[in-house]
Amino acid sequence: MQRYHPVLNPLGLIILIFGLLMGAPLAVSWFHADNALTAYDESILITFTAGLLLWSSTRKGKRDLRVRDGFLLVVLTWVTLPLFASLPLLLYLPEMSFTDAYFEATSGLTATGATVMSGLDHLPVSINFWRTFLHWIGGMGVIVLAVAILPLLGIGGRQLFKAETPGPMKESSLTPRIAETAKGLWTVYLLLTIACTASLNWLGMEFWDALMHAFSILGLGGFSTKDASLGHFNSVPIELVAMGFALLSGINFATHFLALRKRSIKVYAYDQELPFYVLVLTVSIFGMTLYLMQFDVYADVWNTLRYVAFHTISLSTSLGFATSDYTFWPMFAQLWILFLGSFIACSGSTGGGIKMMRAIILYKQVFREVLRAIHPAATAPVRLGKTQVSDNILHAVLAFSFIYMVTIVTLSLILSASGLELITAFSAVIACLNNTGPGLNAVGPASTYAVLNDFQTWLCTFAMLLGRLEIFTLLVVLTPSFWRK
Repeated sequence: MQRYHPVLNPLGLIILIFGLLMGAPLAVSWFHADNALTAYDESILITFTAGLLLWSSTRKGKRDLRVRDGFLLVVLTWVTLPLFASLPLLLYLPEMSFTDAYFEATSGLTATGATVMSGLDHLPVSINFWRTFLHWIGGMGVIVLAVAILPLLGIGGRQLFKAETPGPMKESSLTPRIAETAKGLWTVYLLLTIACTASLNWLGMEFWDALMHAFSILGLGGFSTKDASLGHFNSVPIELVAMGFALLSGINFATHFLALRKRSIKVYAYDQELPFYVLVLTVSIFGMTLYLMQFDVYADVWNTLRYVAFHTISLSTSLGFATSDYTFWPMFAQLWILFLGSFIACSGSTGGGIKMMRAIILYKQVFREVLRAIHPAATAPVRLGKTQVSDNILHAVLAFSFIYMVTIVTLSLILSASGLELITAFSAVIACLNNTGPGLNAVGPASTYAVLNDFQTWLCTFAMLLGRLEIFTLLVVLTPSFWRK
């Protein structure tokens, strides 16, 4: 067991930090004088004690983390933190099962937004605050936050950062030191959160509603304080703000960081994902608007454009908010917006899916193979801008895409075999694996995941963790060779 002390020691510190973060909903509960105060007192005590015991009992084994340690710590963190995140829900809502509480907490931390809860309008402000705050923590990655702090305590973090950061090309750093990089990303994240909160508040949302929806939007989660989600407010300006910040959150935060650092928007012109990101979304919005107009789903073209634009951006970026029940759309339109969530979000964003960078590389690789079929002797390297993509990255992207599709098929079949009808099973897997939230049919925007039994709920929880850790990080730890000395 001592060989794992270098991993368990920083895990204890992360749990301690997480316990401190619970002080935020505690303060909100105290401010509003709601009846959830005791739940946070007990949750903080349990979390802090567990973290302290784990840290103190393993501190003699502290050393620099190796690559294998980094993978294990990332996985243990994402599996363990939902246990503690579920405590306020279990203590305040004793009728909630552990399965549902862990699902809700995992959905929060992975910024998925799938929920088993209803009656959100009547919950204490602090409970909704905690749910959406989990989005905000998990959106950028609690590991990245820890990387900015743990070096001060003598624990290196580069392996953690590479294991946690989404995207196929993780080698480049934005600043010479990894802690500075993490702090820079969080600075951008915080500034955008403040701007989103202020905008929503200025447009008529109460401050707490504005703050909690900003947490969800920047984390591209989807938890709302209302059962009707953002549709409760029925406001075009609020929807436009949500769309705008969702689009910003779907862009690589490294690009935002460099733009802020250099005080220039020219940085965005060098982002290879942005043209595809904007083009696919634009074509999808106008194309589906024209498509839905044939079926008279909405009264006129402007209402059609309004709802199509919002749900296309919300579902594709993996935000998951809804303003109407899009399951009344023709099936093609439903499947298309769900499919967009598989690849639209850029690498380094808070969105889910395989990321736009991988989709571009796959597209260019297919084009190269077609060219080679016509001209076998031709040399056609895959390039991103002026940079040639190495064979190592091409192989990694192809392998990831293969395991991604296999995962969807396998989990969909298992859910279907467990009793779910196929569209519900398939959409639940897609929505959880891509960290989108709502799916179709029984798990659509007008319903919740409470319709699932315990086995189905745990399978969707597993899918959320797979998606958040981009599949390979979790699969690496599950392979027998990982555990051999």
